[in-house]
Amino acid sequence: MVQAWFMDSSDVDQRKLHQTDPPQFVSVEELLTTTGVESFKITIDDDLSDPFLAKIRKERNYSYEDEITCCPEKLPNYEQKIKSFYEEHLHTDEEIRLVLDGSGYFDVRDSQDRWIRVAVGKGDLLVLPAGIYHRFTLDEKNFIQAKRYFVGEPVWTPINRPADDETSRKAYLEKLQQGFVKA
Repeated sequence: MVQAWFMDSSDVDQRKLHQTDPPQFVSVEELLTTTGVESFKITIDDDLSDPFLAKIRKERNYSYEDEITCCPEKLPNYEQKIKSFYEEHLHTDEEIRLVLDGSGYFDVRDSQDRWIRVAVGKGDLLVLPAGIYHRFTLDEKNFIQAKRYFVGEPVWTPINRPADDETSRKAYLEKLQQGFVKA
């Protein structure tokens, strides 16, 4: 299962833990209620036959998928891509990632605009709601392989902050005010 914590304000290597001192951990339940981010544990086998994965894909209409491997040897323009992933942005659709191997961090803003770092590893399925400010980085192992799921054709365009007038951002803030609950 994912681990999450409030981040320190250091700007040293983004691939470090960046925990506060002392660490302030965030439970999976608190992550959901303060950000809308959902996490699930999926069994990773050769054919991804986990029944829960099939169920959630059907219920949420995740009809398109692809796979990405982020590491210096596999990702063209690696350093440039990693920097672009770490720019604070939002998307107009949910961002759904299933980690097949490796590990990394998704940083998300909570309801008070504080950074929460979410560590993901093999078997973690993370769902970021449309309109949430976030960013991604690898950890110090510099490797992650993940499935990306979409409803319909993928929309790849990140909208960098500030984007408070964006429709998806306004809808996200409204849902955040009403309170998120696990589906």
